[in-house]
Amino acid sequence: MIKLISSGSNYIIIFMCIVYAISCYTVFLPSSEQRQAKRMDRQERFMFLFHFICYAVLFIKTMDTKIIFLYLGQVFFFKLLIFVYSRIYVDCSRIMMNHTCFLLLIGFVMLTRLSFDLAVKQSVIAASVSLLILWIPHFMEKAQWLKKLRWFYGVLGMIFLSTVFVIGTSQNGATNWISLGHGIALQPSEFVKITFVFFIAAMLKRKPDFERIFVTAVFSAVHVMILILEKDLGGALIYFVVYIFLCYVSTGRKIYLLGGLGVGAVAARIAYFLFSHVRVRFIAWKDPWSVIESSGYQITQSLFAIGSGGWFGTGLTQGRPNDIPVVESDFIFSAITEEFGMLFSVCLILIYLGVFIHFLKIAMDVRGRFYKLLAYGFSICFIFQVFLTIGGVTKFIPSTGVTLPLISYGGSSVAGTLIIFAIMQGIFIIAYKEDDDEEQQNGEELTPSQPQSDNTAGFDFRKEAGTNF
Repeated sequence: MIKLISSGSNYIIIFMCIVYAISCYTVFLPSSEQRQAKRMDRQERFMFLFHFICYAVLFIKTMDTKIIFLYLGQVFFFKLLIFVYSRIYVDCSRIMMNHTCFLLLIGFVMLTRLSFDLAVKQSVIAASVSLLILWIPHFMEKAQWLKKLRWFYGVLGMIFLSTVFVIGTSQNGATNWISLGHGIALQPSEFVKITFVFFIAAMLKRKPDFERIFVTAVFSAVHVMILILEKDLGGALIYFVVYIFLCYVSTGRKIYLLGGLGVGAVAARIAYFLFSHVRVRFIAWKDPWSVIESSGYQITQSLFAIGSGGWFGTGLTQGRPNDIPVVESDFIFSAITEEFGMLFSVCLILIYLGVFIHFLKIAMDVRGRFYKLLAYGFSICFIFQVFLTIGGVTKFIPSTGVTLPLISYGGSSVAGTLIIFAIMQGIFIIAYKEDDDEEQQNGEELTPSQPQSDNTAGFDFRKEAGTNF
């Protein structure tokens, strides 16, 4: 009976996810404010219905009343967060708010399925951080002096990353954690990537010359080298790619992009010979079946899980995701695909792409070069992390040990991503007010065909690069 309920509910869940994923793109179409508001409301209803059905299945499976209290606590948190944001920031992006909540909901559901205790910890961390960072959008709007602190960002990032050499602990072969006691650990690289983007944006806020590019490259290289010494190669790769793309976006010169790819290829080759765990992961990626009893076990179990899920999934609680080592963090996408199916996972990827496109839209809309670079930097940081995670669990690329944003278990990862989303909300509000001020100066009146925010705006694919800033 439980299997029937779980399998049957999957079709409803997949349908809701498909509709939600489609709405991630239809919101960019020009339409009236009232119609866009209805789309946002429909997203919200589908999100909470998905949440209810999943926790109903989990409760029927376990008959554990603690699941009901966890569910109610999460509903209260999301309703409170949406209410507070809509009251404090009337010009905030509802699209971004809905995506934040929906991705968190998926993570909460899967973590409750995998480990109730981890789900409670993740819920508490996400709720606490979300409420603590409510001030960030307002701060971004008012603190015009942020663009002047370029050396502060660079030095602070290097010092914070280096703390793991003094008080750090090792997990999964990498020494990139700081233990705070009582089972609480902090991963500095998740927060330093924020200051890293701020550093590059502040350095390149004016059209840079070779000297400015060189100094920025030196500081960026030190960040990357510290991460390599920590054996956090996934984090090092994210930092490197963010730097390369921001240099390209800032200058419009393809030499930085092509040169960066060449340097990256050489660095990967050197890392293969210098670090044994890189060779182990490469072998596990190239032919996991030959080392299935050791380093290839994780990726093969991931592939088995994805394959057994098929298009429609085995149903929530009906798979065997716990056969995959570290499934709650690095390989949670495999668990989602096994139990919710390939269609759901494709829709999840489309939702992530929708977030990325919205970030790019904000970058194109805001006028200040500093804020443009911030938005482009966080866009690349976000989507590249998604690529590394999903690519690793599907054997498209070697596994890098990177988490899936807002879904994987990890307090540092969730906190860092929520801070990025709050910063992007601030940049969105800045862009909206820039448009509003310009129209007031021009003496123009807004009409339904001249939308104010993402609730009414169509996607403007304006060309933005280099000297066009």
